[in-house]
Formats: sequence, C-alpha cells, structure tokens
Amino acid sequence: MFDPRFIHLLEESVGPSEAPRVLDALGEEPSVGVRLNPAKLRECPFQGATPVPWSPYGYLLAERPVFTLDPLFHAGAYYVQDPSAMFPGHLFRLLLERLPQGLSVLDLCAAPGGKTTDLAASLRAHDGGKSYLLANEVMRARYSVLRANAATWGDSQVGTVSRDPSAFGSAELFDVILADVPCSGEGMFRKESKAVEDWSPETVEFCAARARRILSDIWPTLKEGGYLLFSTCTFNRTENDGTVAWAREQLGAITEDMGEWDPALRTGYGYLMLPGRVKGEGQYAAVLRKKGSLDSLRRANPLALFRAELPAGPESALPRWETDMATALQYLHGDALRLPPEAPLGPLCICYKGLPLGEAKNLGSRCNNLYPKAKRIKMDIR
Repeated sequence: MFDPRFIHLLEESVGPSEAPRVLDALGEEPSVGVRLNPAKLRECPFQGATPVPWSPYGYLLAERPVFTLDPLFHAGAYYVQDPSAMFPGHLFRLLLERLPQGLSVLDLCAAPGGKTTDLAASLRAHDGGKSYLLANEVMRARYSVLRANAATWGDSQVGTVSRDPSAFGSAELFDVILADVPCSGEGMFRKESKAVEDWSPETVEFCAARARRILSDIWPTLKEGGYLLFSTCTFNRTENDGTVAWAREQLGAITEDMGEWDPALRTGYGYLMLPGRVKGEGQYAAVLRKKGSLDSLRRANPLALFRAELPAGPESALPRWETDMATALQYLHGDALRLPPEAPLGPLCICYKGLPLGEAKNLGSRCNNLYPKAKRIKMDIR
C-alpha cells in the first residue's frame, strides 16, 4: 500500500518503535472532530462527543454526521477540524500567556480557514477584540474558500487577503505569525488517497525547499522578539525539524521549548501528533522566536494596511425570524419559503436556534429566498 521509501523515512523520522503503530493506524478509519465557535455555541450538539484535551473548544466525535444537513454548521456555530490540527492552536494559546493585548497576527497559509478560526477564538478570549488577525492565502481558488469560511465564522477583527509571502515587504508588522506551510501531506494519508499516490522523496524535498523560501520571505515582517509558529501535516523530519534547523542557521531563529504535551511526540525542535498515539491525523508544530525584545508599542492594523476583506455580518440590522430545522434547510437549499402571517414584511434575517443564516424578503403571499446561490445546499435535504 505504501511506498517502501515512505516507510523507511517514517522509521528514520519517528523511530522504529513508533513507525509500526503509525502504519497500523493508517489502515483505520480517519478521526472526526469539531471545534465550537464560542461566540455562537457553548455546548457540543453531538451525542457521544469527547473533549479534545489540547483545545477548550474541540471535540472528537463518535461518528461522522452529515454536516451539510445541520443548519448550525452553515451558521458558523462550529468548524469541522481534525483534533490533531487543533494542536497549533494550543501552542498559540500558550504564547498568548506571554504576550500583551492588542496584537497583530498573521496566518500566512490560511486556507481553508481551520487554524484561522481557531486563532480568532483564542484572540477574542485573550483581549476581547483588541487584536487583529490577517488571514492570507496565495492560491486564488483556495482563497475564495478561506474568505467564505472566515465570513461564516463572523469575527470582525479577522480580515482576509491573497498575497504571495514575498509581497508583504520587510517592515516588522506582526507579533505572531502562523506558517502552516504546504507539505507532502503524509498526515492526510487516511483522508486523501491522492496524498498517498502523489508521495515521493522528490515531493518531500520540493516541499521542504518551498517551506524554507516561505519562511525566508516572511521572516522580515516578524517583530523583534515576536513568535513564528511553524506547522505541517506531515511526519518526516526533512520538512519538519530539518526546516526548523535551517531557520535557526539561516534566519537566526531561536526555538522555544513549550514543555511536555503528552501524547504529542517530542522531536528535536517541536511536537508531532501521530495516528496511533492520538485520535487524530498527523500534525507537526514548532515555535520559533526572533531575537530581541518585543515592542508592543509598534502596533499596526494589518487589516487596513493590506486592505483586507472583512466579514459582512449576516443582516444584523434586519428583523429576525426564527425557524425550525425543516424550514432552515429549505432556506439553505434555496427553496421558496412561506412564512406565517405574523412574520414581519420586507427584508428580514432567517435564524435557526438564535443564529442568523441569511437574508430573505417576505412579501406576505410568498417569501423571496436571498441565500447566495454559491452557498446553497446541493444535496437532497429530505
């Protein structure tokens, strides 16, 4: 099933005792997790869910529901995210304990938006909206997904842009940068068969070289004393610790010891979440610091500076009309609605369990469904 060269590199990277456990786990069903949006939902709505130890908002689900048929999903009440992918957010929260309020944060390779929304919730808890989070994605097709997911999450202090890392310039702007760089995707083997097919030693070397270019391009924008959180969804030490070692030598980066976090495997410079050790996929993360003392007075608003696209609130000024699940799904499907006589006439906001879904126009005899066509449910809602 797996390229023998992958198995050899895995053994070199995680050790001969860990590799068999990983290979066995890669033959099992993938994990399913969600992370709540604390601004919209406080309790997990799924039966049998268990908390993710490294995330205050994360839950491991007993089985995979049909998320498309849950209006709460469309309302941005939670984000579907693998538990291992929540680990960089854990390290980010540890960093926030060391940092002042009012931060400028960059999520550099942000699509589809899982880590963006995780950082956003943590920043809200940190200072109640005094910080700015700029989420960037260079690939235009992926950027549209990032923009949509950020808008659904609905944090006004989060903006999105699409720029190459080299286009950010050399001014020191950011207190924290998350670089979840494109990688060979070994940690996605259970979820994406194409990742297995596309893997090769040449791909590993290419991805490592690309990650180093990305870090080289963005490092000048990190403030003195600021932190860069480096992560991948792969196992091998070439892309992971090897890239961090390169950053130490070529950029003068200092690696930060964030303590022991069982069940993560400690590597030379970071942490590795491995299937078989955790109920999750593969994720590597390490924390780098730029030499110097962080000057919190040099605060910039990157959302304005880079003309970021900001999420439009779902019709917050309109009268709200609460619907049941059947009506909410009809609305999300793009069907015509018929509201009861007591519903207000004119533009209104369709809601489900108190959360806005989008706009409609009630004419009395009928109700025009204004939910965007690109976002409508395509599957049979029956």
